[in-house]
Amino acid sequence: MPSDRSYHVVLDGVETDLRNGTLAPGDRLPGERALAEKYGISRASVREAIRVLDTIGLVRSSVGSGPASGAVLVSEPATGMARALRLHMAARNLPLDDIVQTRQLLEGWAARGAADRVAGHGTDAPELAEAEELLARMEAADVDRVEFHVLDSRFHLAVSALAGNVVVSTVMDSLRETIRDYVMGAFSDLANWSEVAGTLRQQHRGILDAVRAGDGDAAEQLAREHIAWFVERAVR
Repeated sequence: MPSDRSYHVVLDGVETDLRNGTLAPGDRLPGERALAEKYGISRASVREAIRVLDTIGLVRSSVGSGPASGAVLVSEPATGMARALRLHMAARNLPLDDIVQTRQLLEGWAARGAADRVAGHGTDAPELAEAEELLARMEAADVDRVEFHVLDSRFHLAVSALAGNVVVSTVMDSLRETIRDYVMGAFSDLANWSEVAGTLRQQHRGILDAVRAGDGDAAEQLAREHIAWFVERAVR
């Protein structure tokens, strides 16, 4: 990494271009040579800047030549946030219990927000229909553990999206991704999977019913209890 961190000028430049509309997700960044000349830095500093942007989920890089190569602007803040959180967890800077507690608080807030939105605007929100469909698929007799986990995550995302706060949804998504390996390991190791899956289905159904009824108090309480119940039995 360049010692003077001159790659920061590229990061600042990309931020400025995004703010003023010169760049937008889907656009391709200029090549290394063009960026080096534009900002008066070395191509090594440009490469480091692209790596940082890739890590934080703002660009996706492709090697090689041709129209599919280079760095394309994307918008995946949850991916970058989750990657950083996992590294800090591995370094023991962020305790698992604190991650779980934060998720529990946000899940409760999102469930209440979803219920409040339904109470104010009715039950025709597409996220509500999506959550219902996902729950129906989780309730299928032939769903396996891996698919259940995927559907479970998407269900929670649908509920959080219904609450209407993009930042909360992004943070919740990143927290789920941060502890994904713990949860998947728990799903694989549970000897009483059928019993646990049955309880999880009931809990999901209770949350969704409370949301659909516009009962924010019940939705928040059930969401928090759901996270605490699973963590206590499977993750710790």
